[in-house]
Amino acid sequence: MKVMVDFEDCLKDSPRFRATIEDVEGDVGELECKLDKLVKLCIGMIDAGRAYSQANRHFVNGVRELALQSTRDDVIGSSLAAFAETLQEMNNYHTILFDQAQRSIKSQLHTFVKEDLKKFKDAKKQFDKVSEEKEVALVKNAQVPRNKQHEVDEATNILTTTRKCFRHIALDYVLQINVLQSKKRLEILKSMLSFMNANLSFFQQGYHLFSDLQPLMKQLGGQLDQLVVDSAKEKRDMEQKHSAIQQQDFSTDDTKLEYNIDTENGIAMEGYLFKRASNAFKTWNRRWFSIQNSQLVYQKRFRDNPTVVVEDLRLCTVKQCEDVERRFCFEVVSPTKSCMLQADSEKLRQAWTKAVQNSIATAYRENGDEPVAPLDRQASVSVGSLDSLGEGRGLRAESALQRVLAVSGNDRCCDCGQTEPRWASINLGITLCIECSGIHRSLGVHNSKVRSLTLDSWEPELLKLMCELGNGVINQIYEARRAEMGWRKPQPGDPRQEIEAYIRAKYVEKKFVQRPGTQEQRSKVMALSKHDKRLKGSVEFLPPRPPPPTPKLRTASSTSAPLSGQEVRRDSLFCPDELDSLFSYFDTSSKLRSLRSADSGIQNSADGSREMLASTPSSNSLSEPELQEESPVSLPQRDPPPVFSELTELCPSLLLYWASCASSLPDMAEAFALGADANWVNMEDQSRTPLMQAVQGGSLVTSEFLLQNAANVDQPDARGRAALHHATILGHTGQVCLFLKRGARQGAVDVDGRTPLSIAVEAANADIVTLLRLAKMNEELKESEGPLGQPGQYVHSQSNTEQQYKKCIQEFISQQLDES
Repeated sequence: MKVMVDFEDCLKDSPRFRATIEDVEGDVGELECKLDKLVKLCIGMIDAGRAYSQANRHFVNGVRELALQSTRDDVIGSSLAAFAETLQEMNNYHTILFDQAQRSIKSQLHTFVKEDLKKFKDAKKQFDKVSEEKEVALVKNAQVPRNKQHEVDEATNILTTTRKCFRHIALDYVLQINVLQSKKRLEILKSMLSFMNANLSFFQQGYHLFSDLQPLMKQLGGQLDQLVVDSAKEKRDMEQKHSAIQQQDFSTDDTKLEYNIDTENGIAMEGYLFKRASNAFKTWNRRWFSIQNSQLVYQKRFRDNPTVVVEDLRLCTVKQCEDVERRFCFEVVSPTKSCMLQADSEKLRQAWTKAVQNSIATAYRENGDEPVAPLDRQASVSVGSLDSLGEGRGLRAESALQRVLAVSGNDRCCDCGQTEPRWASINLGITLCIECSGIHRSLGVHNSKVRSLTLDSWEPELLKLMCELGNGVINQIYEARRAEMGWRKPQPGDPRQEIEAYIRAKYVEKKFVQRPGTQEQRSKVMALSKHDKRLKGSVEFLPPRPPPPTPKLRTASSTSAPLSGQEVRRDSLFCPDELDSLFSYFDTSSKLRSLRSADSGIQNSADGSREMLASTPSSNSLSEPELQEESPVSLPQRDPPPVFSELTELCPSLLLYWASCASSLPDMAEAFALGADANWVNMEDQSRTPLMQAVQGGSLVTSEFLLQNAANVDQPDARGRAALHHATILGHTGQVCLFLKRGARQGAVDVDGRTPLSIAVEAANADIVTLLRLAKMNEELKESEGPLGQPGQYVHSQSNTEQQYKKCIQEFISQQLDES
């Protein structure tokens, strides 16, 4: 062992010894700095290496998934699987290398710094202390006068003791210096040699691993050359086929259809047809029809389960229809229902008609001896009516999932970033993974309403709301200050306690919401309030468009007076046949017939072929002078309400109030995040609520957002008018349907004694009148039960009426959303 400091020099305590000590102490200090830096660099290298290994692991998993997806191609599937295995082994070697680096460099050198260098520092402190004491003793001994013998003896004894202590500690300090210098070489070389051996093993293992893979790689290289040649040949063949097809005659679009009962898949004929729905609007939808297994079925998409139109062709007949407005129509009639279909040309109609007839004959030949299943005539009505609803408007879980996840940011959980979320919070408008959805359920429905994207049914208005908001919009609001406050966003796999704490801080405590300044909030409210003035200038304050002229009606009584000098009729979404069909479900007794004739507001015309709105005012309608003053047909102009006043506090509820009118969902979501009340009353604007402002704005989705956040649909304003009154006055049919669907009280009376129904009759709004009548009749049928809960005389048709009523409501809502 090479001695850095001589033991004899420390006894002399010469200037050379002191200089040597200073040099050693400087070297040790610099060594400590270098070792600390090396350990920190090693920690950074290990962390980066582990992050690389994690990313590499994800990449290898992606290669494996691609290999599984390419199982039909043996070359790609087997090659990618082999590559994935090799890359996974290399990733394992990387992990071993970083573990060895942690053991050899980080742990060993860190131990050397924390233990050995610490001993050196402790020895240095003792040496410095005893050196100082020795200097003090020398000075004191030199200053003692010779005539004071007792002081001379005391100073001499102190100096002797101090010198003896200094020599012992100095010898220990020199020993610690020499041992440290020797151990420094050992620890540094040992740790680095261990790390270099780990690198050698890593590269040797990688070499051997890829040496085993090299034959496969050479084989694939040779196949790639052949693939280039084959690809060029296939491309040339496709171009020739493309040119040959382009030279054919495309003057007619008739697809070649042939009826063939001997096909392998059992499909005798298939192709596109238009199908008329049996709902209130008789909408036409294009579907893929096929004749198979003596049944007529159709599909909207290839992967959808076929919908059976006719279960047994032996019970059906087919006829061509020339009395409908559309061309090329034919009808398939069964004992329970009929299905109106339309081909694209006369040639295709003839082909389909013949195919159905041949299928009927074939079904009799093949299944002639088998009994026909008895018909459930009671259920046939609901099947015929609801089938079209499920086809035209019903939203399957797969469709809802696809539409919601298509919104930017919705493909990952809003709170933890988990891919492929399958749950949603409908009042927040976000998608969630299953773990976060469970936490949201624990928050209570007043904070978050959780629904499954795959298991639950989705109404169109709710689906539209989800697509209008999304994770991106909500996170901009609820996570605005997250990074500023130093909160880490949870990751998939984090402990549930951490995720729950984050979600509660985000949605319950709302810690990360950016609180706007007074001036900023004032400017935003002023900008949103401009929408209200524009709407009132274009809708409420302008005179209505005059109704089209109609033929004279047969008056109900001699005292009947016209509403405005002539009979008024308004075009309705319901045709006369549909009205007969709708009311046939309700008109099941003399009581209801009298109700319809006396109070329905709908009468037959002179020739009995049309349904008109009666012009006779009802008992609760206004007189003519009052009608001119307060009629919903011509509303009086009133001064716009002040946006701010001394009495109006600048609060989040005021922001919600004007954002609802402007139909600005992001601003509404921000207002809710700031603590806005959905039932806040604006005392400066006739005690109107945000829901009434949403009606003013005309947005059905805005109204749905407020209702999902606990808005009261029956809360009245200063004139006793609830949201249903306002929607009826403005003629917003979709919102009327939404409020009826949410259980709005249609019998509520305002200060003028008018109900929504009387307002609609005065405004000659046939659609809203019909809907309110249906809702009223539906409620009366529900109440028509006998005593002690025994069924009443109408309970047999209760299920059908309920289905018909709900179908009409949903159809109007869906149409409103389609037009918006």
